[in-house]
Formats: sequence, C-alpha cells, structure tokens
Amino acid sequence: MEGSSDFNLEGKVAVVTGSSKGIGAAIAEGLARNGSRVVISSRKQENVDQLAAELKAKGLEVWPVACHVGDAGQLQHLVEHTVEKFGRIDTLVNNAAINPYFGPLEGTDPGAFDKTMAINVKAVLQLSALALPHLEKNRGSIINISSVEGLKPTFGLGIYSVSKAALIMLSQNMAKEWGPKGIRVNTICPGLVKTKFSAGLWQNESILNMYEKDTALGRMALPEEMTGLAVFLASDAASYITGGVFTADGGYCL
Repeated sequence: MEGSSDFNLEGKVAVVTGSSKGIGAAIAEGLARNGSRVVISSRKQENVDQLAAELKAKGLEVWPVACHVGDAGQLQHLVEHTVEKFGRIDTLVNNAAINPYFGPLEGTDPGAFDKTMAINVKAVLQLSALALPHLEKNRGSIINISSVEGLKPTFGLGIYSVSKAALIMLSQNMAKEWGPKGIRVNTICPGLVKTKFSAGLWQNESILNMYEKDTALGRMALPEEMTGLAVFLASDAASYITGGVFTADGGYCL
C-alpha cells in the first residue's frame, strides 16, 4: 500500500443526498476535492443547481439532481440519472434527514413520527437497495449519516433519536448482509454541527452552553469537519472497514 494514494477517489462516482447545504454539501465538496465525481441531490432543483455552480467554479466535477427521498419514484430517477450520466456508482452517502418535532415524547404527533421514520430510515433502505446492483459491480461503499442522538438521547429530540438509532442498526444489518457482495457500510454520528438544520439547538444559548460543557473539545463542529471521515470511508484506505459506527462529536459521548 502506498500511503496517500489509498485516499484518492479518482474514477469513483458518489451520490450524496441532502447535499445542497450543511453536512451534505461539505461531504460532497470533500469527495469531489479528492477526485470523485459527485451527484449533488436535494429536494429543490434550484438549490442543487446553485451549489453545483459554486463547486464547478472551483474546478470540481459535480452534477445536480433534485430528489425528494420520501418519493420512491424520485429515488429510482436519482439512481438511473446517475448511471446514465457517469456510468457507475461507487459511493452512496445517505445524509438527507428531517426533524419535524421538538418536545416531550408524549406530545409527539403520529404523523410527525411516521414522517421522521420514513425519511430518516425507510428512504435510506430504499435508495441503498436501488443502488445495490451498481455498488456491487464496483465493491462500493455506503456511508449513512446518523447522529450522536442515536447513541445518547437528549430531551426534546426523542423521535429523532429513535430514528437515528434505527439507522445505526439498519447500517449494521446492511454491512452484514451485503458484505459478501463486496459492499462496505459504515455510519457516521456527528455531534452538534453549525448548520441550518440544527439552528434551533445552537441558537439557544442555554442548550449550546450545556453542549459545550459536556463536550471534551468545548465547542460545536463546522460542517467541513465531517468531511475527512467520509472521504476515508469512501476510499480504498478503508477497504477492510464495514459495520463501523464512528462518532465525530468532539468527545460529547465520552
């Protein structure tokens, strides 16, 4: 093995859901900077077009495809369009997620529960299964973005925590069943990251102070700090790593 060459993603094609902003956008850019061609995907075409234009201006090879992961037909289109454009899929990053409810468990609306599980868990399985034949051809990698909430619950995020815990177990089942096909499946569990998605947490001074106090590094993360781990798991440097659950939380779970 020749060190840094193992991290080179040239020739590979990645699909990243929920990647028009935040963690997804940072991971998409990180994969592209390391040589991968990347399909940027999110619900609104104008949002993925905007990020694609920014990354293309940096000399990166990306392609925007709108996709609502809760729509099975759009998931199928995402896979077909990627293969039509680039001829293969090597890496699938399931990052798209929602959290429509913040509050005590007993106040959870059944509709919000169903929607959270549909997007955060069911859609991951559906898209991964659709991409499976293409990933198998290339001994590919699936990277599922869970959360420390799937490992250590926080008041007010109960159903989101349940969905992220379910995603961890789904990832490990994928790893076990699809390992014989040469496909690696790993999970990244970010801590609090400064994104629009988590703004309700870090913009609350008392919540932010509590998090920083409980975190070894004493701060929340920036989206780009999730990139290195994703690039590693997508690369040949991680060729014998599957079923892993990796925290990127500044020591929050310690």
